[in-house]
Amino acid sequence: MNDKQQSFDRLLKIMDELREKCPWDREQTFESLRSNTIEETYELIDAINTSDIPNIKKELGDILLHVVFYSKMASERQWFEISDVVNALCDKLVYRHPHVFGQTEVSNAAQVVKNWEELKLKEKDGNKSVLSGVPNALPALIKANRIQEKVRAVGFDWEERSQVWDKVQEELDELRHEVEAMDREKMEKEFGDLLFSVVNAARLYGIDPEAALELTNRKFAKRFSYLEEKTIKQGQPLKDMSLDQMNEIWEEAKKYD
Repeated sequence: MNDKQQSFDRLLKIMDELREKCPWDREQTFESLRSNTIEETYELIDAINTSDIPNIKKELGDILLHVVFYSKMASERQWFEISDVVNALCDKLVYRHPHVFGQTEVSNAAQVVKNWEELKLKEKDGNKSVLSGVPNALPALIKANRIQEKVRAVGFDWEERSQVWDKVQEELDELRHEVEAMDREKMEKEFGDLLFSVVNAARLYGIDPEAALELTNRKFAKRFSYLEEKTIKQGQPLKDMSLDQMNEIWEEAKKYD
């Protein structure tokens, strides 16, 4: 048995003991762990966003714990074993990579994605709709991107990516019209359409909209922190400053991006 097998077997044995001997672990259910699983996933994303390698390793371990935990609870109910989870994953990876494990030829990553989505539709698990694999609970920005990626895989996309800018402008014009009319319900609808078209543009130009927005979030937070620190040193509260005064420091903060 190699080190990888030994470490995984050790984890499984520890999980067995926790479910038997620890009151907290023994009381957990699929439902009780659900929010913790979401939290651990976001903690992993935080570590990835900051390239924090030690924490990436730690958070991956926490997510692996949840996979083992759910599998242990399922085995207690005789639903499935951890081996079933791993084997099902292996079978799926082999099936969806015929260019690696079969005779299919591909020339780029886009063809791999296209084949992946087509093969998913052929699988006999009732997942026949192109969009049925998109989780309802995904954050809206990520969901919009996944919807567009999936329909693109079956050919529903712009002929030329530059055409998307006309759509963005169209949606912006429609939003402005509803803003002028002050129809709140239609404003919200058109704002959603505008965001969806901007996400579409990002996808077409190879930009991850979630990552792009997070970069801007961090840039804004960094600049605003600089603004706060500068005003604290000057002994002047932000609420007592004019917008022009704040903008002057804001422009200064841009030098440190």
